[in-house]
Amino acid sequence: MNAPVVELIDIDKSFFGVPVLRQVSLRVEPGRTLGLVGENGAGKSTLMNILGGNLVPDSGDMALAGEPYAPCTPRDADESGVAFIHQELNLFPNLSIAENLFLTKFPFRFGRIDRRAMHRSSVELLRQAGLDRAPTELVENLSAGERQVVEIAKALNLDARLIILDEPTTSLTAQERERLFELLHNLQRRGIAMIYISHALADVQQLCDDIVVLRDGRVVGQGPVAEFDTHRIVSLMIGREGDHPFPERPVSKKQEVLLRVSHLSQPGIIHNVSFQVHRGEVVGISGLMGSGRTELARILFGLDPMASGEIELAGQSLVGMPTRHRIHRGLALITESRRDDGLCMQASIRENISLVSAARFASGPIGVLRRRQLAEAVKRIQQAVHLTPTVDERQPVCILSGGNQQKVVLAKWLLNEPQLLILDEPTRGIDVGARFEIYTLINQLAERGAGILVISSELDELIGICDRILVMRQGEITDELLRDSFDRHRIMQGSLHMDRSPGGGT
Repeated sequence: MNAPVVELIDIDKSFFGVPVLRQVSLRVEPGRTLGLVGENGAGKSTLMNILGGNLVPDSGDMALAGEPYAPCTPRDADESGVAFIHQELNLFPNLSIAENLFLTKFPFRFGRIDRRAMHRSSVELLRQAGLDRAPTELVENLSAGERQVVEIAKALNLDARLIILDEPTTSLTAQERERLFELLHNLQRRGIAMIYISHALADVQQLCDDIVVLRDGRVVGQGPVAEFDTHRIVSLMIGREGDHPFPERPVSKKQEVLLRVSHLSQPGIIHNVSFQVHRGEVVGISGLMGSGRTELARILFGLDPMASGEIELAGQSLVGMPTRHRIHRGLALITESRRDDGLCMQASIRENISLVSAARFASGPIGVLRRRQLAEAVKRIQQAVHLTPTVDERQPVCILSGGNQQKVVLAKWLLNEPQLLILDEPTRGIDVGARFEIYTLINQLAERGAGILVISSELDELIGICDRILVMRQGEITDELLRDSFDRHRIMQGSLHMDRSPGGGT
């Protein structure tokens, strides 16, 4: 019997005296894919960073193809044939595909980079990865799916025996996802082992041969994928029955109009968009990629220009008003990418939470910051969003799991007491437990009289948390559905066809 490609035995790891991994053991056989699932903070990233040479375990053993394995750096892992493809891809957009493929191992001839040999090898690697692009193409010209394939080609260039993929489909279209899965199946047939980390449980069940479930740093379930349906996986992840993914949404009582958007247009982006959001109401926006959902949010927030139309918040026009003044009026935007737009990753948790509201805690003619009051307010809002209690608010936000990072973004805006909160893909890359808590916070904010506008690609999410859903296609609102008439087929019809007259808000 062949030795497993990788085996971990009783791995322990703690940070600042807090256990993160406890007696974790797993193994991956050649040509098989292990699905690693668990809530944010369960220990998945820590475990994979140990495998990838970014962290050293406190105790336990690892073996690679039957030989002891103890990488001290990512380069050690690379040289051992372990490739780690992170959710935030490690590519340089301003370099060519070939330069990215060979960044750590350029071929040399007579003391110079042998670009001819690099080009030949790149052509073969791209052929194996199924990417029909020239090696000289700049990475910045590639789609998200193509960049993902370039990362896999980098792994092939390292002669990887084990490939670790962390949330690889987060930014991919459905077509790109299917192409990625086809490529991964081909790698399996070549005997390459993989560890696949994802909150998309349907993807895990489709792609993986085996599953390991982590909770609070421990393995709470493992075995062949056939033994795990979605209900069992969710129950193991959260430690209770997971029949109710959404908190109960009380019937929204009709209140005054908070946001009024009238005939909003920007050529090539959105056209004649009109709708309203009432106080205490959660309104969803559904549509395919490119439908204008995110662009609409950016225009409302003042980040992008508008050609014509009207935006009113609590009866006051926002047209021509800069973003900082819109924030002062009570507008808040949680962007699609928390890492790029929502957080200062190296700043502390406290600094990130107070980023928007610090001016409210300043007094006097020169704006002296009332640090004690600010610290107390930050502590209260951390508790309100259920930020993990084991973390020190002075630590950088980059150490947090994805779900807790999203809670920091929420806390940042909630501390400013917004009237209208716009959330763009609020639960992307977040586990079921953290999702439930975020949905609960949305309900609580609406109950206090705020208006909520939620943009999401997940129909189940919009149906589960919204009072109304607006459907967008090619920059226009094509349909509007009330809660008692939510219908997946009708929503998709409005996203794909223009057989309904554009509708405004009610």
